[in-house]
Amino acid sequence: MSNTERTNVSAPERDIEAVLDESGPDYEDFSLERPTAGHQGEVFLVTLQYTGEEYEVVVKFESGDPGFALEPFLHEYVADRTDVPVPRILVFKEEPELDVDPYFVTERVHGENLVESLGDLSESQFEAVVGHAGDILGDLHAEIGFEGFGQLTLRDGRLVVDNLSWDWQETFGEIVTGYVDRLGATPFDDLQTTAQQHVDDNLPIIDSDAVPRLVHDDFRPANVMFDQTGEDPLSAVLDWQFALAGDPEYHISRTDFLFIDPAFRDTDTRNQLRERLYEGYKNHRSFEPDEGFEQRRTVYHFSTLLWRMAGFNAAFADFSELARGRAEARFRQQFDHLSGQLPE
Repeated sequence: MSNTERTNVSAPERDIEAVLDESGPDYEDFSLERPTAGHQGEVFLVTLQYTGEEYEVVVKFESGDPGFALEPFLHEYVADRTDVPVPRILVFKEEPELDVDPYFVTERVHGENLVESLGDLSESQFEAVVGHAGDILGDLHAEIGFEGFGQLTLRDGRLVVDNLSWDWQETFGEIVTGYVDRLGATPFDDLQTTAQQHVDDNLPIIDSDAVPRLVHDDFRPANVMFDQTGEDPLSAVLDWQFALAGDPEYHISRTDFLFIDPAFRDTDTRNQLRERLYEGYKNHRSFEPDEGFEQRRTVYHFSTLLWRMAGFNAAFADFSELARGRAEARFRQQFDHLSGQLPE
């Protein structure tokens, strides 16, 4: 079927067809699907057919995000300065000529979403994944730095730190207080006061004068592609719209929690995997975790848990009541556990 003969198509199909007509290559037909994990916003995996061949791209629409232009900018910015696997931008239309939201198109990277592969990984494969995650962080922090701390944004086509602060402790405190505020709209609203008290008590442990580096603040298995046939296990890092200039220790600790702690309860296993994470990191940048870092790591773990709890409604919107109840119970157990480990 030619692209001029499509009838009775869904709204996503019409939008994808508009994108291909405006920016795409020649094609005879196409199909689309939504990814089953990760990705923020309206994302479609598109397969094009032309002269008997198939090729694949990814299309992402703005979907109401006012900072949408930051993500394609960071794709190119990071790819030009590091070896971090980031899909290249093929097309970015901030003001499309046709009646669709702003969008960008990337190459489709080989591999599967890591979060869907975790249960099938061998111990050695997971160690390789964690080591590569550390290597990615080290590469980012070695190559991309800023003058101060804060959320990243674009201003006149330039990457800048919005509401720049010289004090990381202050910036971190504002970030975590935002998580606590969002608990009010979740099943964890009863924990808001306790959570804020823990944040206030432990904030002095966080260094004010850390060195600001690029932080991908949504770096987690659901936003990473895994390729067991590739030279490196992680074939792509996705969803860069949540980026900030922050403390490298915060990024390392957050990655530790999101990649390791939820999957492994055994202390020895977690410590072994952390060493692999640190080894990967030290391929690019020196890092020697001391007692002070271990205390700060616990605070950063607690803040990451609050972030996950704050996003509970969106993350579990399509789950059954039973599954939501079990997830809520696990989060509450983690909250109690980490609360008991906090330094103050």
